[in-house]
Amino acid sequence: MFAYTSTQKEALRLLSGPAQHCMLYGGSRSGKSFVLCCALAARALRAPGSRHAVIRRYCVSARNTIGSDTMPKVLRSRFGSRLRWRFNRAEGFFRFGNDSEIWLIGLDDGDRADKILGKEFATIYFNECSELDYSSVQTALTRLAQNVPPLLNRAYYDCNPPGKTHWSYRLFVEKCDPVSRKKLPMPENYAAMRINPEANRKNLPAGYIEQTLAGLPERQRKRFLSGQWADDLAGTLWNCSMIDSARVTEIPELAATVIAVDPAVNSGKECDMTGIVAAGRGMDGDFYILEDKSMRASPLIWVRQVIEMYHRLQADCVTIEVNNGGELFAALFAGEDDSVKIVPVRAVKDKFSRAEPVAAFYEKGIIHHLGYLPELEAEMCTYQPGNYHGSPDRMDAMVWAVTGLTGIVTGQRFILS
Repeated sequence: MFAYTSTQKEALRLLSGPAQHCMLYGGSRSGKSFVLCCALAARALRAPGSRHAVIRRYCVSARNTIGSDTMPKVLRSRFGSRLRWRFNRAEGFFRFGNDSEIWLIGLDDGDRADKILGKEFATIYFNECSELDYSSVQTALTRLAQNVPPLLNRAYYDCNPPGKTHWSYRLFVEKCDPVSRKKLPMPENYAAMRINPEANRKNLPAGYIEQTLAGLPERQRKRFLSGQWADDLAGTLWNCSMIDSARVTEIPELAATVIAVDPAVNSGKECDMTGIVAAGRGMDGDFYILEDKSMRASPLIWVRQVIEMYHRLQADCVTIEVNNGGELFAALFAGEDDSVKIVPVRAVKDKFSRAEPVAAFYEKGIIHHLGYLPELEAEMCTYQPGNYHGSPDRMDAMVWAVTGLTGIVTGQRFILS
């Protein structure tokens, strides 16, 4: 006989409350995804012909975790055998007897994501939102536009809480816009609740809490057992206060501008991001980080993005790291616009060593961020060599941009003219 735990009941009340944006955060296996899938399915069944989306970073993760595991468990245990539904694995969506649909979307597959996000939805659920860029979330939210009474359009989020630099903390806990850092005009529209594995103990295997989670290193234990947001990390080159103290809203006349590219090795479904960061050196001698346009896209798409930036910012050059076949990208630029000055750079030191001189400039207060660059700043403040999930592509591009503006690149020299 199915029964919600008391914590799950509390979470469901939050999800059906007045706030349009609701986040459940907390430890591993705490039942967050289960509750949110219950709410999503209930909304789909309540409004015939409605459309809903579950968004993850990777399409394969969405299909394996939500499509093959969580959602079928929810539909069988919560709604019973009388419910008519089927899962179209080829297209990645659930369809119910009332013609409502729940689509599973991975942002790694750009073409498919664009096609699906061409639809309108009554609910969007950002699953494991700590893995998503805020810019991608903002784009997806433009599709929260299906008009299907009696539903009010809602956005759901869940995560094992990352660091306090992450956009989800700033949005749901600090109640401020992650980009501008201004206080939200309607903070009551963003509601959050912590839900931890202890509250879901009856549904967990014996020893999972006491042995598996409690045995983790302290930082992971705080995140995956206690559901705590992480403070600035020890051993990183940057922290939030360092960046905030030198932030600017205007820049002086620039003496030089560089766009740096840290290209992904490939454009497959689980490829790294291509780091694209523009920086300038002012007539005052200080450095200014102007834009972060990093993206996960095919080479031709990001090459065109860089060309647009090059002309709009009147950049002096584009530096491209060539350690992993980057020489080929110069030919792409030449084919699209041979007026773009390309400067190849080659890494002969590890990322941490390359970043140290740039971090020293931050410590001196001579590098300024123009406005807020939340994804770049989150990467900078959480990067630890040997203890970082993924690749810090934004950070690496920023380091190359500043290094280029000094006129010295590791292993070779070039002077901006």
